Amino acid sequence: MVDHPAFVPTQLSGWGQYPIQMCDLYRPQNLEELQEIVRSAPQADLISRGKGRSYGDAALNQARGVILQSGLDPALNLDAESGILECGASASLADILDCAVPRGFFLPITPGTKHISVGGAIAADVHGKNHHRDGTISSQLLDFRILTGTGAILTCSRQDNSDLFWATLGGMGLTGAVLAARLQLRKTETAFVKTHTERCRDLDDALERIDSGDGDYEYAVAWIDCLARGRSLGRSVLLRANPALLRDLPARIQSNPHANARLLSLNMPFHWPSAVLNRFTMRLFNAAFFRAHRGKHAISHCNRYFYPLDRVGHWNRIYGRRGVLQYQIVLPRESARQGLTEILERTTAAGHGSFMAVLKSTGPANAAPLSFPIEGVSLALDFPNTGSDLLALLKALDHTVVNHGGRVYLAKDSTLGPEDFRAMYPRLGEFRAVKEKYDPKTRFSSSQARRLGIVDPL
Repeated sequence: MVDHPAFVPTQLSGWGQYPIQMCDLYRPQNLEELQEIVRSAPQADLISRGKGRSYGDAALNQARGVILQSGLDPALNLDAESGILECGASASLADILDCAVPRGFFLPITPGTKHISVGGAIAADVHGKNHHRDGTISSQLLDFRILTGTGAILTCSRQDNSDLFWATLGGMGLTGAVLAARLQLRKTETAFVKTHTERCRDLDDALERIDSGDGDYEYAVAWIDCLARGRSLGRSVLLRANPALLRDLPARIQSNPHANARLLSLNMPFHWPSAVLNRFTMRLFNAAFFRAHRGKHAISHCNRYFYPLDRVGHWNRIYGRRGVLQYQIVLPRESARQGLTEILERTTAAGHGSFMAVLKSTGPANAAPLSFPIEGVSLALDFPNTGSDLLALLKALDHTVVNHGGRVYLAKDSTLGPEDFRAMYPRLGEFRAVKEKYDPKTRFSSSQARRLGIVDPL
């Protein structure tokens, strides 16, 4: 009898709490246990899981294996001379910031939450508020080590195993289990940013200001009122920033410019009743948010500017037990205005609203075949899960995105179909060829991968 690694059947979901699936969960505590799981686990295939912050089923594997890597050593080591950070894939961005910010460094690329693992950030090829200038995490990633489906441990960079390097970025964990990485951090004069806030009366005004003004800022993002109609359709608040220099800071904090501020945080201890978050309450919130953000300049700590939602623990519970479906898309610049108008009009006409909606510009695509951003404009919407009517709306929005040459972000995807996926990601064949090369027996798979047709169902 073969003594296989132990697993526990466990109900899992992503951050959106939809879908919920029963998976066989492994909890390796070291590299040797992880290798044994990949080598001999009886499940047909496996997928790695970090902090569980992707929204849908990317880190789920229904009735098959899921490897929870959070028990592995994060092993952070920062060289204060070069700014090169070595860490385990289980390290979170919060771990990195706790280590780096007090020593005068910051992440060149960071998404809107710091509670994701480095392995997950690589798998999703995450981007942030500065993609229009600096691209995705690929631009700060020097190399990584990965355990492939064959059991090989390979070092991947732009020079070594470059095909696997680029396929892993945005490959949603399907090329193997990332073990460790080296990142080039950015030297900073302070841990603060100079912010500039301005309001836009409608979508045309917002897009015009984004096109004309984002180039003056390192970081740029817009909150958009997706419930506004008529002449106010797409009214927005631009929230842009540049790194603050020491001379920019008030005198009271100049003596400690790299303080890693611990901001007042809240915790959502239970799921809200689904009736609380409705069009009326969302309309009130959006109107209040718009009125509260008049044009102004301010100094803000990096934690406050980059990670506002991290101040509320388990904020996803606000959407109730049925969960939230985040829908993030990017459209090419030439079709962005028409496509965004159609999406906003269709969303409001269907009676759905987004509690938080984010608009930002994106720069050129990189070499990764499944990386999300292309040059244009990205829109992210959060929808309370209302069931079949919402799924029908998202399907219609998928078609709109395809018609305008855009794509859906796989780290936020829960519902995309295979035909629309293939139209959005025309380099799928390149990715599959690399996966076949390094994982010929498809040892790594996921519920999302089978739903989208990235891998063939067994």
